[in-house]
Parts: sequence; structure tokens; C-alpha cells
Amino acid sequence: MISMPPSERDLHAYVDHQLDDADRRLVETYLASNPQMAAQVRAWQHDAQQLRAALSGALQQPVNQELDPALIRQRLKHQSRRHLASAAVLLIAVSVGGLSGWQAREMTLPGAPPPMTDAMQAYRLIAQQGILPADYKVSADGDMQGWLDRYFTRANRLPDLSSAGFKPVSGRLLSTEQGPAAMVVYEDQGGHKISFYVRPPGPKNNLLPRGSRSDGELQAEYWSGSGYNYAMVSPSDTPAAQMLKQTAQF
Repeated sequence: MISMPPSERDLHAYVDHQLDDADRRLVETYLASNPQMAAQVRAWQHDAQQLRAALSGALQQPVNQELDPALIRQRLKHQSRRHLASAAVLLIAVSVGGLSGWQAREMTLPGAPPPMTDAMQAYRLIAQQGILPADYKVSADGDMQGWLDRYFTRANRLPDLSSAGFKPVSGRLLSTEQGPAAMVVYEDQGGHKISFYVRPPGPKNNLLPRGSRSDGELQAEYWSGSGYNYAMVSPSDTPAAQMLKQTAQF
């Protein structure tokens, strides 16, 4: 029997229908008296419904067991303790979609994810875990800006971090419900990584004021410009994070 209050792992098991009847009733009783947590669980359930919808339509294909949402959550539990259902939706959509699906929602409703949550999840899955391979890698004559310009002709130029020892090394094309998104990974000679993430604004064309926030072990600096939202993400306990925080404008 689960303990009270239920842990986040218990709540995700509830969302994934992995609890027995007795534990399920305990969780439902707890949620009935905790509206804030109930709202979070409903958001996770919504993500799970999106996942099932993606698999039941024309894009349905056999899904590798490695992409099971519960297994993904176990793999990422030490990296991320929030919004893991969204990561599961990303990976399932990647397995069945063309450009890599990202079922992301912008921050417009109470209880919705904070700014650029998808940028932080992308960093975990691509830069840290290596679960998603790069679409483009910079070779000796490669041009990362040229690759990005194919999809974002009006977006801000890639930040120049060469003075701090960071150079763009790879890119990954993603998609949101509002249109294409992309993440470019920068790396220094010590193997430290910073990501640049660009996406369209969310529903209602919401642009972001310049800001900064942390999520677990990651830090994001975010802003908007030329009709897009941007984020630079790095581990929060590195010199790279301090460099990003001190940079006033990219």
C-alpha cells in the first residue's frame, strides 16, 4: 500500500493506471482535498491522453518498449522531477512522426508549466541523456547558422559564445503545436554543454519578457524577439551558467 501523502512516483503510477483499486482510492481521496496537486495530475492525464491519441491515429506504428512512458520516467527521475509526462509524449511522438513531435503547451493557464519548460526537457533528452540523436552536426565546413536559417529565416542570429570557449556542434529539429522548434547544442573543449532553443510563441501569440529560472539541476535564460521565444539552458552549477546569467543580451 502506498504512503500518505503519495509520492510523485505514486501519482505518476496513478496517471499510468498502475495502482490497484485500494491505492487508487487512496490517491483519489488525497487529490479531492488537495486541489493544487489535483490540477497537476489532471495536466499529466491530459498529456497521457495526447500520447494515446497520437498512437491511435494515422501515425500509429509499433512502439519500441524503450519508449514506454513509465520506463522513460524511471530513466529521467534523477534528472527531472516535474513534467515527465510531457517528456514521454515527446519521445512517443518522435517515434511515430516525421520531424519529431513535441506536444508542448505554453504557459497560459493556472498550473501550466513555467516558461520554456520544453527547452529544459529538450536539454535533458538531447544534451544530457543523448536519447534523441542530432539532425545536423557541424563538420569542418559546416554552417550551423545556415542549417537554422532553413527553418527560421526571421529568428535572431545564433548567440556567439566563442569568447567563453563554446561553439555550436549539433542541432535537432523539433515541432510544437504552433510550428517548428529547434535546439542547437554548444560545447567547449571540456565537454560542457549549453543549448540554444527557439520556438514559436504559444497559444494567443504569447511572447516572453526577458527572465531566468531554475528547474532542478538546470538553469534557463529566456527572452523573445522577431516573433519567436528563445532559451539558453545549461547545468546551474557550472561557470557556463554564471556566464549566461551575466550576459545581458544575446
